[in-house]
Amino acid sequence: MSVSAETKMQFLYALRSKGVTDTKVLTAMERVDRAVFVKGIFAERAYEDMPLPISCGQTISQPSIVGIMTQALKVSPRDKVLEIGTGSGYQAAILSHLARRVYTVDRYRRLVTQAQAIFTAQDITNITTFTADGSYGFAEQAPFDKILLTAAAEDPPGPLLQQLRVGGIMVLPVGQSDTVQSLIRVTRLETGFDYEELRPVRFVPLLEGLGAD
Repeated sequence: MSVSAETKMQFLYALRSKGVTDTKVLTAMERVDRAVFVKGIFAERAYEDMPLPISCGQTISQPSIVGIMTQALKVSPRDKVLEIGTGSGYQAAILSHLARRVYTVDRYRRLVTQAQAIFTAQDITNITTFTADGSYGFAEQAPFDKILLTAAAEDPPGPLLQQLRVGGIMVLPVGQSDTVQSLIRVTRLETGFDYEELRPVRFVPLLEGLGAD
């Protein structure tokens, strides 16, 4: 399904109206066709600013939240980025246009397999996917310049904080429940961590272990 110029224009306008103003982020989101990450009857709603269901009881986040989180991460072209929660692969695909290398992990093998198939079909070659418990990060490739979580933790997981480079940024939703969550940005300093609250959000919880596909 090719996306009309008018649909793309309305999509970008909606993103800007919700606070996504970074030109590089908007360009990346314009280049990534969200419809290829959404299955079946939901594909025709891919350019609406709403979350949509995907496999394994998960969702693809609404585009404005993806944009705001990507913008908050301040990705630069030489960055090595770790994403926790591959989901549909949409967020990783956007990051792939902004970073040097993206590592993305999900607890559901089926989601990782489906996302990898899309990356291959779209000729995206700078994303590495793997199935694992994301709360432990990916120590073999640490440290990371940027880390993004697409599931809510009660607190920023300790292993992920340790895998962040000094000067690096982690963006994640935190909260005790489904109803009260905040998007925060953590910056690692020489002396510790700086925490900045950005906005209220709603995400699925960060779960330990591997998921049953």
